[in-house]
Order: sequence, then C-alpha cells, then structure tokens
Amino acid sequence: RRARQTGGRRRCLRARARASAAVAGFDEMCAAPGRRYFMVGGKGGVGKTSLSASLAVRFANAGHATLVVSTDPAHSLSDSLAQDVTGGQPVRVEGTDAPLFALELDPEDAKAEIRQFASADGGKGVNDFMDSVGLGAFTQQLADLKLGELLDTPPPGLDEAMAIAKVVQFVDGGEFSQFDRIVFDTAPTGHTLRMLSLPDFLDATIGKVVRLRQTISGAGNAIKGMFGADTSTPDEAVEKLEGLKKKLKTVSELFRDQDKMEFVIACIPTVMAANESARLMESLKGEGVPVRRVVVNQLLPGGGASTTEAEEALAEAKERGDEKLERVLKGVLKDAKFMATKRKDQERALSIIDDELGSKGGLSVARAQLFDIEIRGVPALQFFGMSVWQ
Repeated sequence: RRARQTGGRRRCLRARARASAAVAGFDEMCAAPGRRYFMVGGKGGVGKTSLSASLAVRFANAGHATLVVSTDPAHSLSDSLAQDVTGGQPVRVEGTDAPLFALELDPEDAKAEIRQFASADGGKGVNDFMDSVGLGAFTQQLADLKLGELLDTPPPGLDEAMAIAKVVQFVDGGEFSQFDRIVFDTAPTGHTLRMLSLPDFLDATIGKVVRLRQTISGAGNAIKGMFGADTSTPDEAVEKLEGLKKKLKTVSELFRDQDKMEFVIACIPTVMAANESARLMESLKGEGVPVRRVVVNQLLPGGGASTTEAEEALAEAKERGDEKLERVLKGVLKDAKFMATKRKDQERALSIIDDELGSKGGLSVARAQLFDIEIRGVPALQFFGMSVWQ
C-alpha cells in the first residue's frame, strides 16, 4: 500500500509540474514581444483545426485581437466554429465578445492567381509570332519546361503559400493591421515541408521561364525596333512571375523569423505519429523554423474499471450463478482490456515524444485529452482551449 501511495504522489507531482510548464508556456506565447504569427501543423487527422481555433479563442479571451486563418478547401474551420467564415474576408466570430475573427481562403483562388499571367489563348498567338520571325526555337524551349503543367497542377504547398502570402500582405499593408495574433491552420506535414522548399523550386523552374521570357522579349523588341514599333512596354508575364517569387520569398522569410513566428507541432499519441512529428521537428529546425512546442492531442482520460477489477467481479458473479450480471461484466472486461491496450500504446508513444521532442528536441510538451463530445462552437473551443493552452 505504501508503494502505491508513493507512486500516486509521484504521478501527482509530475502532473503538477506539467501543468506549471503549460501555464508558463501560454503566458510566454502571450507576452512574447513581436510574436504575431502562430502556425499549427502536423500530419492529417490529429486535430489541427480544433487546436488552431481553440488557440485563437484563448488569445482573444486574453485580450489580443486575433485572426484565425485556414486554407483547407473542406471548410473545416467553419465546421469547428459552427459558423460560415468563407468568402475571403475576415468574419467576426459569433458567440463571444472577445476580439476574434476568422477567415477561410480557398486554395483554388490562389491557383487562379498563379495562372493569371498565362494568355487566354494558351500562348498560341505568341508561338505563331515567334515562328514567323524565325525564333521558334525559343518557344520550343518554353514547351520543354512544361510551363502549362506547372500552371494547371501547381506543386503541393504552392497554393497554400500564396494564401499565406496574401494574409501577410494584408497585415503589412494595413488592411488587417488591427490583429496582433494571427493563427494559421496549416496543411498536413508534407505540404508544409514542400512549401519551405518552394523558393528553391522557383529558382530552378520559374526562374528559367523568367530568363527565357526576357530573352524572347529582347529578341522580339529588336525586331519591333526595326519597324519603328514601341519597345518600351514591359513583359507583363515576367513581372507577374517575379511578383510570385517575391510573395513566396515573403512566406519563406516569415517561416524562419525567430521573433515574429512560432510553429506548433500537433500530433496524437501513436508511435507512427510520434515518429513523424520527430522527423517534422528535425526538418523544421533544419530549415531554421522556430518550433518551440508540441501538443499531444486525443489522450485517453483516466478512470474506469481496470482489467483486474473486471476479472475479479466476473469471477464473483460466476460463483454466485448470476448469469445476467455475468453477461454485463463480460462486456466490461472486454472494454477494460481494450482501454488497457490503448493506454499502453499511448504511453509508448508519449515516451517517444517526451524523449525525442521534449528531452532531446527541447520542445515544451502539452497534452490534450480526448473528450466524449465533439469540440464544435465557441463554448466547446473555449473549454478545450483552457485545458490545452493553460
């Protein structure tokens, strides 16, 4: 009994220590001067939207004018808030007096912006002109670059980067200047990592297109000059491509800004998710992204009958010949075994997270319990946020 009491006291002390760290963690998130952007990311299905929305509610309740942004075409943020926040403009969140706004950006709009420099006729007129003046080889080089494929199917992460760039542009330009906390519900891990490598992709691919278009423009202007035509008109496509590169460079720099940005890793207590989160942490650190904490979501609550208790109760029911109680207790035992197995799996995953991301990675580890109700609407998000972002 004394050993069990000692073990219980140790667990209580560990729980208190975790709670104290969590309190310091949210206070630090609120008080950090200049830290304006928070991005919640991780693999799919770990509850990123609920965690993002609850963090935004928490910030707003703490007095920060907050905007929560999602680029998910499934409109998960609207579902989480139980309110339509689509339309491309910040919407005041209902159900709270706190300064909370939400915005869902459609990635398809970003893709349309990527394609906007392409001519309506697919470049056929340009090809015909270039052939007529003996510069058809240049257009063949353009075809070899497969620019059309780039426009029709942008690489993963490009549309989201454009959407994030749009919000940053609005903030820096004053349109969203009233917000001092902006929380992004980001795409799954793979998209996030690809987004970080997009500037290199653009330098390797779109950069070639820019240089080639400039070469073509120069040759075409020389021919126009022979006939006295105006050659001062800038190449609009090149300008738009350069603008695209500039926008994505802004996002890339923001992701690596140690003062303005924080990336929060969201995961669930499974070994696969723990290992993926550890790899994500290493990739983010390798890219210079400020990542300071990880939230382990969907932890099973304590309580309930243990396997031993259920087995002992079932044995007593059999001895008494109580068949009705025996049937009930068989179900209880089955559930107890299932929960015991799940808890062992979660404990194994938590051990990996505490070791790889906590002790070795230096991240603050927060825990979020799995609740028996759906976290939807401001009241539920407020309750959830108080338990996670303490």
